[in-house]
Formats: sequence, structure tokens, C-alpha cells
Amino acid sequence: MRILMVSDAWYPQVNGVVRTVSRLRDALEATGHTVEIIGPHLFRTVPCPTYPEIRLCILPGRRLDRLIEAFRPDAIHIVTEGPLGLAARRWAIRHGRCFTSSFHTRFPEYIRARIGFSTPLPYRFLRWFHGAAALTLVPTASLLEELRERGFAHLECWTRGVDADRFHPDAAAVDWRVRYDIRGPYLLYVGRVAVEKNLEAFLSLDLPGTRIVVGDGPDRVALAARYPGVLFTGYLTGADLAAAYAASDVFVFPSLTDTFGLVILEALACGVPVAAFDVTGPRDILPPGVSSVGAIGPDLRRNILAALRGDRAACRAHAARFTWEACARMFLDALTRAQNMSVR
Repeated sequence: MRILMVSDAWYPQVNGVVRTVSRLRDALEATGHTVEIIGPHLFRTVPCPTYPEIRLCILPGRRLDRLIEAFRPDAIHIVTEGPLGLAARRWAIRHGRCFTSSFHTRFPEYIRARIGFSTPLPYRFLRWFHGAAALTLVPTASLLEELRERGFAHLECWTRGVDADRFHPDAAAVDWRVRYDIRGPYLLYVGRVAVEKNLEAFLSLDLPGTRIVVGDGPDRVALAARYPGVLFTGYLTGADLAAAYAASDVFVFPSLTDTFGLVILEALACGVPVAAFDVTGPRDILPPGVSSVGAIGPDLRRNILAALRGDRAACRAHAARFTWEACARMFLDALTRAQNMSVR
């Protein structure tokens, strides 16, 4: 098939949506499909308010129309609900074309975290946006049930994968003690440094060893000043990121708002047990309570201390259940069903 994916999140952004779309494209192309990704890099953009690393397209409609028509897609998938996603949605409806969409980000919760109060408008907009799709793909079963309770329809689970060759316990691990003169145990976080990631729930705890934050974002400077004992490395990618995972003792995932958590799979693939709250994402990846691969529950400090006793071989085996090839097969199955629905 000729598959078009339209995403407001694309390189040089560093986030789970970009990694998912990129790895999905690779897996689809490896099986003979032709994939085109239309992202902000093809348009004039402005920085997103409060988050300048994210670029928003300005009036993409006409150029987007030309790009879609030039590619002649067999299937259209709208990844995000931003300016590009809206323009692609308008094109598909105007031309009577079936499309699928995906739900990656809890924007209503992010808005609440940033402005301090909630409003029903964001979920009303998201229901409207995805309501026109033949199928909306959701990363976890627990999120699917939550969205169904909020009035979303035509939902289907679509899991994620991990590159087990890149992320491996034998990755050339960095020596945290030698490089940074810090002591273990090494408690690692990887991801955006932003208020919606609930990082202070981790950084404020009384814990042994050293807390390490890999990533960047609008809250990095303030958090680094508030927690001088925490090591902030900035972004790491490729072999450097895999080495950071492999050298750590516990991976800490404090977020309450993520829809999956690819970084959890990357840590597990490197043999690192995970500590997290029992929320969407962690509860869909990890066994309940304390296990050989980590711990989830309401007390993050207890979870971290319990995860220190995890089994690195068991972590690796658990991550092997999640592959990008399986993710691509589920995606293709959904596209085929959506096309059949539109024919009927």
C-alpha cells in the first residue's frame, strides 16, 4: 500500500510520537509498503507558546492538499490533532476519503498541569476530531476504556515496540561514577523535562544514590536550580542513550499523564527494572505490584526501593514481548479494516 501519515510531531522534535512514527515507517517499508510522512518540516512554522521546541504550522491547507494529491495514498493516517492533522482531516472529509487517526497525548491533562484548572472543552474537541475517523488507534487497553467512558467511539488497541538490538543490557555502559563523580545506586529518568511529566514527585524524594535526568524541556533550568544534587545530562540519543540505560540500577517513570511510555520498554530491554505509579502506560506494560521487572503502586519511593531488587534478565525477557514488527502488523490490520468499512 501507499500509506500517508500526517503528523504535527516530527524531527527534530524528541518525543514518543516521533519515535513511534519513525519506527513504524521503518517496519512498514521493510515489508514492501511505501510510506510518506508529512510533518512540520515541510511548512512555515512558529514556536508553540510555552514550549518553543515544538513548531506549529501556519496555514498548511493548500500546500498540504498538493502534497496529498501528489502522493496518491491508498490509506491516510492522521497521527496528531494539531494544525496539520486538522488540515488533513478537512481534506479527507472534503474528498470523501476514509482515514484512521491515533490518540497519543492527553492534551487536556497537559493543559490542566500548565494552567492549574480543567475544562471540558479539550475533550470535546478531541471527540469531535476523532469522531470522523473510521478507527482511532489507542496505545493501551486501559486508555481505550477511559476514552470509551468519555464518549469516544470506533477505538482499537495498537501497542508499541522496542528496538532490542539498540537497547540491550550489554550496551557499552557509561561509568557514572568516573564521568560525573557520583555514587550509586543510579536512579534514571529519560524524557521531557516539563511540568506534565510530574518529575518533582521523583526529584523531591529522599533516596539513596544519585538521581539522573536525561532529556530537556521548559522546566530544566528551574528544576536544576531547585535540586542541585540531581544530574541533568540534557538529551542523549543512539548509543549514548542505550549506555545511560544499561549503566543505571532503576528506571523511574513518575508521569501520571502519559498514554504509553516507550522509555519503559527501552529501559527494560537494557535490563533495568522500572518504578512507576499504577496508571495508564505502566499498568499496561508491567505486572501489578512488585515483580522481578519492577514495581508499580501509589508510593513511588517504595516502588523505587523495591525495583532495586529486580532481575535484569527478567526485564530483558519482558521487553522482548513488544516488537515494532508486531506494532506494524496491528497498524496494517487496522488500515485494512478501515478501508473495508468505508467500502461497505
